[in-house]
Amino acid sequence: MQGSVQSVSDLIGTYAFNIAIAIVIFVIGKWLATKLTDTSMKLLTKSNRVDETLVKFLKNIIYYVLMVIVALTALKQLGIDTTSFFAILGAAGLAIGLALKDSLGNFASGVMIIMFRPFKVGDYVTAGGSSGTVEEISIFNTILKTPDNQRLIVPNGAITSNTITNVNANEKRRVDLVVGIGYDDDIKKAKTILQDILKSNDKILQEEANTVAVSELADSSVNFVVRAWVNTPDYWAVKFDLTEKVKTRFDEEGVSIPYPQTDVHVYKHKS
Repeated sequence: MQGSVQSVSDLIGTYAFNIAIAIVIFVIGKWLATKLTDTSMKLLTKSNRVDETLVKFLKNIIYYVLMVIVALTALKQLGIDTTSFFAILGAAGLAIGLALKDSLGNFASGVMIIMFRPFKVGDYVTAGGSSGTVEEISIFNTILKTPDNQRLIVPNGAITSNTITNVNANEKRRVDLVVGIGYDDDIKKAKTILQDILKSNDKILQEEANTVAVSELADSSVNFVVRAWVNTPDYWAVKFDLTEKVKTRFDEEGVSIPYPQTDVHVYKHKS
């Protein structure tokens, strides 16, 4: 009887010791997880290469992964077989991965966008089949605002799987126009007018290689290419101004701008 009482006492003592060790492991593990997470975030923040949104997301991922490891270690100290837990976590991870395949794809694409920065907030882009100014970049989608003030929410997966056009990526852009004149008009005169229009616009970068040249002898017109370099923010203002100035100056100087015409011939048949 005394031996059985002693064995029960020893068993309780052993469990109490294991529980105490498990609690110590959990408390110290939680402290270490917090410290390691904070240290990792400080290193990422100092690098200035990782977006703040990604830093916050990675902070949660790292912390909870470490806490799972700490919890499993504490359970093992209690004598619980953690192999089954790993199997359950693996199966659950696979099931969740299959169920959220598209969402995880958008997440991975969001990480790529945030890390490699093909565009930033404020850029005008064409991405994922949509065009607009970037308002927000999140882990799962990117929000664009169209010129007519519509809000587009584009999945990040659609963005990284297609061509991305970033209008604001470079400081300078080239305005390209095709201007046609009639075959009876004076080519040299038209060319001089077009060159004068480019020189008179103070938003056009005169130090760049701006071009006025005959590009095509078309069916009903002689076509000029007009190419002018501008600062990117001035692109549309210059394009609209040049288009208007070409029409105005050509009218003043008597240079015609051909337009498609159809000749209709009517034949009268004798009955």
